[in-house]
Amino acid sequence: MNPMSEQNRTDVKIIFALTLTHFAGDFYVSFINPLLPVFVDRFALSLAQVGLIAGMMRMLAFIVQPGVGYFADRYRSRIFILGGPLLSIVFIALVGWAHSFWDLLLFIAVASIGSSMFHPSMAGMIANYAGRHFGLSVSIFNMGGTLAFGVGPLFIAWLVSRWGLEALPWTAIPGIVLMILLFKMTPLPLGEGLRGQGFFGAIREAFGKVWKPVLLIWVVMVLRTFVTQSFMTFAPILYAREGHSLISIGLVISLFTVAGAVSGLLSGHLSDRIGYKPIFYVSFILATPCLFLMLLLRGEWVYLGATLAGFLMFATMPLGLVMAQKLAPHGKSMVSSLMMGLAQGVGGMMTPLVGSMADLYTIRAVLYVLALVPLLSIGLVWFFPEKRLRDQPLVG
Repeated sequence: MNPMSEQNRTDVKIIFALTLTHFAGDFYVSFINPLLPVFVDRFALSLAQVGLIAGMMRMLAFIVQPGVGYFADRYRSRIFILGGPLLSIVFIALVGWAHSFWDLLLFIAVASIGSSMFHPSMAGMIANYAGRHFGLSVSIFNMGGTLAFGVGPLFIAWLVSRWGLEALPWTAIPGIVLMILLFKMTPLPLGEGLRGQGFFGAIREAFGKVWKPVLLIWVVMVLRTFVTQSFMTFAPILYAREGHSLISIGLVISLFTVAGAVSGLLSGHLSDRIGYKPIFYVSFILATPCLFLMLLLRGEWVYLGATLAGFLMFATMPLGLVMAQKLAPHGKSMVSSLMMGLAQGVGGMMTPLVGSMADLYTIRAVLYVLALVPLLSIGLVWFFPEKRLRDQPLVG
């Protein structure tokens, strides 16, 4: 086979395996947000404590990813790819046996560390098997996680409404079986040639002269995550206080994230054709009024608001990863951990502050202010190096 055509070929089987692993790990982590109202009732939590849970999840699940990405680039092992989801599966299931707030925090912490282990490794592998459909492949991979956060909340809301938190440990069984099956489907990481580098040497090798545009993209992704995670953390508490059932809250979160899975796939497809900045402009301009709608609409109309808001807020999520890997194609796990991990970690770490502000000024008032952030981020998008991104080939 022609080497060039082989390089351009998309390995559908491996992309599917990585996407399914992404789905499995995030499916279990997605249980926490819709269960926050249940935890509030069982452990008498304040909004600041709710914010602490969410902030700790994001810190451990994402902010440690650059370190994990560094080791994943150095050592070819499935321990990051499959061991991480396994930790998340087991310890999220153990949440059902938590007897105190501190038990709950411990189980969620270990599960979050598991989540941090597999994201950078798998995201860094996509480029090696994507061929010429890089933007689409990244979006499909991203859709696995986003779809998990869409169907997971609905599933766990139904399960806990019917059988209570005590049924949660049983959910680990299908996840463990799936990990065993995926072990045979998932290849070893190829490595990125940074084995001889120290941590900071690997960072210099990965980012080199492109650190400024990468940092700019990273800041925009932090702001996007900050708003998205704040809505996903505190909207369930708001809706519970306004009389929505646990099933209804699970449906709101599911619609919010499933719509994001669809928009992420669409934006990845469009980015290969029209570029990146137009997608950021449209989604950020429309996101602010749709977030307002999510807060203003009542009754069943809230589902429409959640769908529109999620569609627009998640649309740009895979593009940050695509742009960063195109600008810095060496050390893909390291770059992936920056965009998928550190950006989401820093954005999510601000949720305790949001919780404290909500204790003072109400959840609704704080979310109204946060809804303005996407619109204000347009000024940063203007400086994205669009031409350089369109002309930059992806180094496999």
